[in-house]
Amino acid sequence: MYDNQWREWHPYVSPDDPCPPVPVKRYIVPPNQYIYFQPSNLPQFPLDEALFRGTLWPALYSPYTSRCNRKGG
Repeated sequence: MYDNQWREWHPYVSPDDPCPPVPVKRYIVPPNQYIYFQPSNLPQFPLDEALFRGTLWPALYSPYTSRCNRKGG
């Protein structure tokens, strides 16, 4: 798994907030934010694997993991 794509944000928790606080919010920064132009001769997935993963280039692949599976429900 590409854990370096995940970022954490610690929002301010007000003592007067009526809702239960969310101490840490997580989000993904997609890899295309770091590649400003397409370099030549990038490695490519085979066609059937590229269709399965949704991209032709491994450098632009970002796996999706459901948070429901990690929390158990």
